[in-house]
Amino acid sequence: MNAQQRQYLFGAIFLAYGIYQLYQQRMLEFTLYSLAGLSFIFNQLASEPKLAANKKPLVITTWVLIIATGLTFFYLLQFNYL
Repeated sequence: MNAQQRQYLFGAIFLAYGIYQLYQQRMLEFTLYSLAGLSFIFNQLASEPKLAANKKPLVITTWVLIIATGLTFFYLLQFNYL
């Protein structure tokens, strides 16, 4: 498995676990894992040669998702587990 496929695999795993959290009625965890999965997927999409014309919006979207994931993680950590 190469590095390109691995990014999509990690994204799919995070999204699948996020859907499981949605099934368990844990909305904050669903948000966290879904944002993390989308971050992995958009990060890999930004490096695809076919999408070179859209690289800048994809990179911006990736960074927004990464920052949102971090903020959601800290919120979840502070108000649910501490």
